Amino acid sequence: MAVVDLIMPKMGESIMEATILKWLKNVGDHVELDEAILEIATDKVDSEIPSPVEGKLTEILYNENDIVEVGKVIARIATEGEDVEPIPSPAVQESTPTKTPEKDDIKAEKEPTKEVLEAVSQPLAVQTTVEHDFSSSNRFYSPLIKNIAKKEHITLEVLDSIPGSGKDNRLTKKDLLAYVAAKANQSSADISHPVTKTNPSPSVSKSNQSSVESGKPTPAVSMSGGDEIIQMDRMRKMIADHMVMSKHTSPHVTSFVEADVTNIWNWRNANKKKFIESYGEKLTFTPIFMEAVAKAIRDFPNINVSVNDDKIILKKDVNIGMATALPSGNLIVPVIKNADLLNLIGLAKNVNDLANRARNNKLKPDEIQGGTFTLTNVGTFGNVMGTPIINQPQVAILAVGAIRKKPAVVETEYGDLIAVRHMMFLSLSYDHRVVDGFLGGSFLRRVADYLEDFDINQTI
Repeated sequence: MAVVDLIMPKMGESIMEATILKWLKNVGDHVELDEAILEIATDKVDSEIPSPVEGKLTEILYNENDIVEVGKVIARIATEGEDVEPIPSPAVQESTPTKTPEKDDIKAEKEPTKEVLEAVSQPLAVQTTVEHDFSSSNRFYSPLIKNIAKKEHITLEVLDSIPGSGKDNRLTKKDLLAYVAAKANQSSADISHPVTKTNPSPSVSKSNQSSVESGKPTPAVSMSGGDEIIQMDRMRKMIADHMVMSKHTSPHVTSFVEADVTNIWNWRNANKKKFIESYGEKLTFTPIFMEAVAKAIRDFPNINVSVNDDKIILKKDVNIGMATALPSGNLIVPVIKNADLLNLIGLAKNVNDLANRARNNKLKPDEIQGGTFTLTNVGTFGNVMGTPIINQPQVAILAVGAIRKKPAVVETEYGDLIAVRHMMFLSLSYDHRVVDGFLGGSFLRRVADYLEDFDINQTI
């Protein structure tokens, strides 16, 4: 009999730890190869971890809600055969190093990785001082947190004052980056008064953190005896923090156009049955909208950028995220990579696959990363238009509204006529730091033009 160590996998390039949400198996249970053993959560996504072997679960080393560093042994499985090295789940084996955690953890503290050393551009004397400061703190900071603090010149005193969303007020990467983003948007007068003077307690929520840092009072919430207090779940907290951070980061401007999508409406109705018969996929409006967006991005590449300090990063890949509502009421944004290289059939397959797996919590971490532009369909809720918040670090997001029958003026060879048409509003929110009205408005109009010029004679 052999014992196989189940290792906490690396779920993404910047992911250093994960929270155990739920054990799906108990000690003594038989597990099949690739059968899910537990559910974990990171700052990016929730995932199920499958068994790398068939055998019996003999030991569970961490409890639910424990935060575990990548590379740690979390369980052991007894199986027939010779002893083997600790191995991760096969679903993430490529990104997870096979190592002895105890030895490598010690090494990580003393010998920073090449990536960490390259990221830290401070003189050696400054690094030594900061590292010495860390050793005098009673609060635990991961190597990644220390590296970010060094890079951003954040002192230990300030670091200790930042509320953490992790277990026991532990500071996570998301907490620290939110602080850095908020600090960058403060005026010089605000910055001259360090956050350490405020010294917020661990009980201060992250949603109130920006108010605490800026010295502005948090609005009091009045409650009556019949009110119900509902604790935000982990994903809702992440969404709230991301939205607040986006508003702090980008000056939002929203432009609107109305498009006549009668041709698209009629073509889809005429071909949706054949599409299912030919490809086994439902034909929704989303891939059609996405095709128009991808074409317009190629026409206006400066909408497909990110901002890094005073530099504009022009993205060569067109990776379009699609906001997807979950059964819980939360939202997630899976990304279709290289959307401009896919035809309508390929887009439809990708849209349906990602949407289905998003609703069933089956997305992989890299499938919600790397987006360069986002599309959200507020029409699915019966809304005619919306003013969406930019999905950072992108600079624009497009909302499409409900398609409605409306009287509209139609130009014909016999003159202008009033006819019943299928009309839809499109709204584009964009970052006014780098996207002005001309670019934002022209891009939005081009998307509408592609939708109105849809080829009704195309075959599938």
